[in-house]
Amino acid sequence: MGLVVALAPVARRGLAAHGVPALAVTGASLPPEGPRPEEGAKGEASPRTPIDGLDLVHIGLGDDGATALARGRRVARLTVVPELQRASVAIMARQHLPEGAVVVLDPATGDVLAYASHVERGEARDLCAEARAPAASVFKIITAAALVDDAGLGPETRQCYAGGEQRILPSDLADDPARDRWCVTMAGAMGRSVNAVFARLASHNLTPAQLTAKGHAFAFDAPFPFDAPVESSTLKVPEDHLGFARTAAGFWNTTMSPLHAAWISATIARGGEAIQPRIVSEIVVPVGAPSAVLQAADRSTRRVVAPATAEALTAMMEHTVSEGTSYRAFHDARGTPFLPGITIAGKTGTLTDDRAHRFYTWFTGFAPSHPAAGERQVAIAVLVVNDPTWRVKANVVAREVLREFFAIGGAPGVSRPPGAAFDSD
Repeated sequence: MGLVVALAPVARRGLAAHGVPALAVTGASLPPEGPRPEEGAKGEASPRTPIDGLDLVHIGLGDDGATALARGRRVARLTVVPELQRASVAIMARQHLPEGAVVVLDPATGDVLAYASHVERGEARDLCAEARAPAASVFKIITAAALVDDAGLGPETRQCYAGGEQRILPSDLADDPARDRWCVTMAGAMGRSVNAVFARLASHNLTPAQLTAKGHAFAFDAPFPFDAPVESSTLKVPEDHLGFARTAAGFWNTTMSPLHAAWISATIARGGEAIQPRIVSEIVVPVGAPSAVLQAADRSTRRVVAPATAEALTAMMEHTVSEGTSYRAFHDARGTPFLPGITIAGKTGTLTDDRAHRFYTWFTGFAPSHPAAGERQVAIAVLVVNDPTWRVKANVVAREVLREFFAIGGAPGVSRPPGAAFDSD
């Protein structure tokens, strides 16, 4: 089913933030907002259609909930958690980031728990839905999925390499025992984001068609169903050997939205099964107009990768925090974790555009990576765009947002982030 009208009592949650008076719920129909989805194939709900005029740039926060305005004086009640939203906004604002975005999803339900954008100068924009930043090394997740599914590789697959830290040359793709001084497992290469390993494994084991197909399975080059418009993430896999290898390692030829990045992590957290994300729980119309409550019905799911593949990706992504590119962000100078007892699976991405003076960093992942029964899991994506004066990386922002989430939930030993400036490791 898609969106349905339900005549139910209306709770007043966060509406005062938008100056909306008490609501009258009657049996009248809601004003139309365009065609509604019909029942999909095999009993699944068809994709959600955007709600006309939904403004997610200006989210109202009250003690009893979050709201956003939609066209026709309608008010959308959101799944956003006010405390987490406030923290996400504040963390980025304190760093004076040129641009940044935070998306937090509940993998079990697809509910968006935080949806925050920060633009230091200029007009506010919905950066969570923009797919203009390069996916960078986050795309290694897609390459790894293809290597597992199409080439039969796994986290313990070892590959030796030399060079390739900043760029990939033709010589980096050829096995050469005389030059290949370092060897690492694919899990270690994911954690440390070793470009040469992913470029070489892809060039030896995959075709451009296979990598493109896996990217499409993970919703690149496809409409992204959501309650508001979302730009499609893009993927262009070159046919030439070197261009293909560079793309597989995360060098350009891709773009991605923060919402899409969070959805990728949530899909892996769900064992390879994707769920449609939602941010609107219901829509109401104020007094003086025909009023009813528009509630979101069940969302569809689809299989993206097999559970065994998702488990292999999880094992690889855990290395990012336990020993790789985000170890310093998630541990203090003494090696003590900021989130004790919580195993985190993640992936970073960093790419610079020197001509535009844009320096992109990503973090996406989920925690706990293997939740116990009844333990709540969360997926996150953070994009930080720095200028030549670096402020902070995305993994540090992600750490602070995750601290807030687990502290709110009462996780043992996890403290809420302080108001002081954060480090930039």
